[in-house]
Amino acid sequence: MEEQELEAIKARVREMEEEAVKLKELQNEVEKQMNMSPPPGNAGPVIMSIEEKMEADARSIYVGNVDYGATAEELEAHFHGCGSVNRVTILCDKFTGHPKGFAYIEFSDKESVRTSMALDESLFRGRQIKVVPKRTNRPGISTTDRGYPRTRYRARASSYSSRSRFYTGYPARPRGRVYRGRARVTSWYSPY
Repeated sequence: MEEQELEAIKARVREMEEEAVKLKELQNEVEKQMNMSPPPGNAGPVIMSIEEKMEADARSIYVGNVDYGATAEELEAHFHGCGSVNRVTILCDKFTGHPKGFAYIEFSDKESVRTSMALDESLFRGRQIKVVPKRTNRPGISTTDRGYPRTRYRARASSYSSRSRFYTGYPARPRGRVYRGRARVTSWYSPY
């Protein structure tokens, strides 16, 4: 009886191992299809690695205070003397479609970025534009993260206690219960 159970368990383990091998093959096949480059003429999104993005950002500049009626061709013509321009990107609001007033210009080589700095504070369509090298966004680094947890309540440190200013990052809370108008009284504890 025990031998039959043991053989059944061994057979089930073999089936599971075969299924695992098949799943691994399917997964490898899907990964190969995902990594294939799109065929020519396909206007699908181009996926770049982080290193490629950083290299492209090193050849790019940020142009601020751009006239809202400016076109990519006009910006390319304005910066053409700095070097060969690969791409001009004028950012637009995703809801209205109107330009935001700044653009990014990618050059063929890094030397063009240094040359384009000479056009900082130059006039473009009657506006004084700002030209700076494009910064690279690093994954996981947030410019708005202040290092302390977000809380639901806001408190003014000066009105509750003078020692609250010595605590780092946490808003001051009054001692005891505080009743605000006709609002319900809630406890300080909140599991979320």
